[in-house]
Amino acid sequence: MNPLSVLRDSLYFFRRHLPGIVPLCLPLVILEALVAQLLYRQMGEQALTTYGMPLGMLVSLLFYPLYSAALILYLDTRSNGQAVPKRDLFARALQLWPQLALLVLISSLLIMAGLALFIFPGVWIMINLVFAEYLLVLRGLPVVQSMRESARMTTGHFMRIMICVLAVLAPIWLIDGLLMMAIPEPTPAMELAMDSFSGFLQLFSTVVLYRLFMLMEGEAGA
Repeated sequence: MNPLSVLRDSLYFFRRHLPGIVPLCLPLVILEALVAQLLYRQMGEQALTTYGMPLGMLVSLLFYPLYSAALILYLDTRSNGQAVPKRDLFARALQLWPQLALLVLISSLLIMAGLALFIFPGVWIMINLVFAEYLLVLRGLPVVQSMRESARMTTGHFMRIMICVLAVLAPIWLIDGLLMMAIPEPTPAMELAMDSFSGFLQLFSTVVLYRLFMLMEGEAGA
């Protein structure tokens, strides 16, 4: 499993299926950014400093499980040559929302706890849990079992997964930084566009991790 080939195959899939991914995920990504922006603007500067991160997590828990599950289901159906209507993908994603939201909440709290202690424990936890969402959405495993199985699947593959994750996130962080430098005081509309653009780009990591998940599951079953 070569990280370069994983990234290349994932980029090809992402570009090829962009016309399907955009209407599936972008509206919810924009809505998520809009709700977060409106809530932040209702808070004072001091309250934002204190409650900004928990509030952002709550907004993310409302929207992220929906478009993440829909995208994972889309990736799986398209990879198997199936063309499932978007309404059916969203209907299934809505059914999975409670479990997936709980999984995302637990995973986020564990990662933040690890980062608060030292950087590496948080990164280690994040890598160990990268396949939990796929196991829950595609294999129907319960929350805790998904986390355990993800940790088992990632054992011995830490560096390869880490390289793939960084190869996706580093350019996005760079783009975010450049945009903030170029537009230090964006208008509300520009801020919404920037946040939505960044959120949509991060969906590429879902495609990359899906590719890794399928490869590792195939290796385990071989």
